[in-house]
Amino acid sequence: MRELLPKFEITLAVNEKLDPFGLFTPPAEKMWLEIGFGGGEHLAAQALRHPSFGFIGCEPFVNGIAGLLDHIDRESIGNIRIFPDDARRLCDVLPSASIERCYILFADPWPKAKHAERRFIGSENLLRLARILKPQGQLYLATDDTRLADWMFLQMQNCADFEETYNASDPPADWLPTRYEQKAIKAGRPPVYRIYHRV
Repeated sequence: MRELLPKFEITLAVNEKLDPFGLFTPPAEKMWLEIGFGGGEHLAAQALRHPSFGFIGCEPFVNGIAGLLDHIDRESIGNIRIFPDDARRLCDVLPSASIERCYILFADPWPKAKHAERRFIGSENLLRLARILKPQGQLYLATDDTRLADWMFLQMQNCADFEETYNASDPPADWLPTRYEQKAIKAGRPPVYRIYHRV
């Protein structure tokens, strides 16, 4: 955390707008975003698979950031940048139509009714995502929690900015698994997968 995070961390000054492509040398061909990257294994694997793309990961929890930094260090990954804070702050300073793909995978379900408003997929954040995603940009969602699934997919259904293009209990063809996903499957909690395109 002391030695590596400053090299990959995105820091924001007050009222600063962020040019995500300027974070990488040479400039990235495409920009992908993962919100809540957990241990970082999915983000690291995607970055290795697409070395000419730029990847931004948002995660406020120290253990997750440390896990991703371990992947970056061991596998010499240079095309990832980390925002160790609330993803809403980052979304608000990204340029419109700058993100090609966004992943929100196995998010905290916030199961208590009084905490439902803390779930990231909601009307306000969907407006944020719709603004930063390119036309036909993709939003990938996955969860093993049935209540969160019902909540998320209802929110998506009510948002005119997105169109569902994939709906299955099997992952899409280009899928890279996460550690939490494998744990859920082993525990008998089959995940569900959705892909939405920015209309």
